Amino acid sequence: MLIDSHCHLDFPDFAEELPAYVARAEAAGVIRMVTISTRVARFETYAGLAERFASVWCSVGTHPHQAHEELDVTAEQLVALSAHPRCVAIGEAGLDYHYDKSPRAAQAQGLRTHIAAARITQLPLVIHARQADDDMIAILREESARGAFPAILHCFTAGEALAMTGVELGFYVSFSGILTFKTSEDMRRIARLIPRDRLLVETDAPYLAPVPFRGKRNEPAYVVETAKVLGETLGVGFDEIAAITSANARRCYWKMDHAAPLAAVA
Repeated sequence: MLIDSHCHLDFPDFAEELPAYVARAEAAGVIRMVTISTRVARFETYAGLAERFASVWCSVGTHPHQAHEELDVTAEQLVALSAHPRCVAIGEAGLDYHYDKSPRAAQAQGLRTHIAAARITQLPLVIHARQADDDMIAILREESARGAFPAILHCFTAGEALAMTGVELGFYVSFSGILTFKTSEDMRRIARLIPRDRLLVETDAPYLAPVPFRGKRNEPAYVVETAKVLGETLGVGFDEIAAITSANARRCYWKMDHAAPLAAVA
């Protein structure tokens, strides 16, 4: 049993064969998948996917690449949309200084808006952080001092300082297929530093397929490979790491276990 804590099932890569992708994931033991929002304007699409498949849940938020396009989105709007029974998280939001597709001031503003929504709802904020460690640490510490909020450092590829800051603030740290790459030894070292009750696994599908599927279109079923390598990294068996990360995901995405059955939502 595994939970893919972060994927993008709304992307065109999955459009024609989405039921097959979901079925393959379920057959591989991936019992739940969280399809993550990149634009608040598309929330109906994410919610629709979560209403269509019993194993799929969703979030609401604006990716940092689109931050400048949705600066008018308020924390109150995020809170209202997150009341949907299949919405279990806020985000993804954050800072991406690698691509810099949105002005950095807009990214920071969007991140703070999403933090406010996570603080109000106590739904986890899905954090995107790429080559922005120092600024991310500063914002997370400043905002946490204003009031605690739950969060996930998603697709973790940052440095030890950000990982340890996240742990200190009570966040979860999620590893993707990048963990399986031969060049990711430092990431595996950091994974060993994370308390086991704070570890998650994800695909970030359709991106970042793990070994042995590297270079192919990623899909939720492949989270099994990332979990295997995480288990090997920690010196535990597959069943144990699956149990650990699934329990963590259910605790993090706590709304999953408190929502009405899908039949009552559709």
